[in-house]
Amino acid sequence: MSIKNIEKIITPGTPRFVGDGFRVHHFIPGTVSMQRMDPFLVMDYNSKYHFSPSEIPRGVGVHPHKGFETVTIAYKGRIEHGDSTGAGGVIDEGDVQWMTAAGGVLHKEFHEREWSKKGGEFQMVQLWVNLPAKHKQDEPRYQLLQNKNMARVALPDNNGEVEIIAGEYQGKKGSANTFSPIHLYNVKLKKGGGIKLDFPAEYATAILLIEGSVKVNNKEIVPQDHFALLKKEGENFSLEAIEDATVLVLGGAPLHEPIAAHGPFVMNTRAELIQAFDDFNNGKFGYLED
Repeated sequence: MSIKNIEKIITPGTPRFVGDGFRVHHFIPGTVSMQRMDPFLVMDYNSKYHFSPSEIPRGVGVHPHKGFETVTIAYKGRIEHGDSTGAGGVIDEGDVQWMTAAGGVLHKEFHEREWSKKGGEFQMVQLWVNLPAKHKQDEPRYQLLQNKNMARVALPDNNGEVEIIAGEYQGKKGSANTFSPIHLYNVKLKKGGGIKLDFPAEYATAILLIEGSVKVNNKEIVPQDHFALLKKEGENFSLEAIEDATVLVLGGAPLHEPIAAHGPFVMNTRAELIQAFDDFNNGKFGYLED
């Protein structure tokens, strides 16, 4: 098997606010297109940022989604979610919420109320994962993946561990139920520790440096808060921690389906997009109080 090398390393651009609670760098789309990262549509990264105390929780009010899934990973701070199906809850540090919008849902997400009153350091990632056409009209669902229940694999010589959010690593499977083959890991490495990973050549593969820095394939250094896109050739790649590091690793099999995206909706055709807006405007996504 051959090496999967880095295609490009992307420096985080100027952050922008989504609502008033999420200060994000926008890696996908933009510098990397939705088509190139298929099945991953969006990656917003809230690098470490200190929010002052607030009696009124900051966040994003009620808004719709259809045709894909949102995956929110909390590294610092606490987030509260609610949606029009009645699902919701709080994700704490290390937890993940996996919301399948599918046929249409309203949702809102805010800093958790008690955390907001105290303020503090906030760090999170939100991914949008596309759904195959045959599942875009499914009923919405919500998965809360608590850190304490995540599958883990300890690395040799006490050099770290792999937290498996989705997919599998060394025979252990993550608890997220997905509609297409996806691997999503938090790889935690101690200084000098390393790991070798193996994804199919055609997978969209990338890493995001949450903490520290790593050397990829014993060649290029990826610093903290940077995003590295790997080539769609070769299968094996290695990470070595230059300092203690946490790396979000993502790999997914492309759906190879048309992408028609506008705002909060991702469908396969323009006609389906128009229908999605009509359904939303006609109240078919249910009701959610702001």
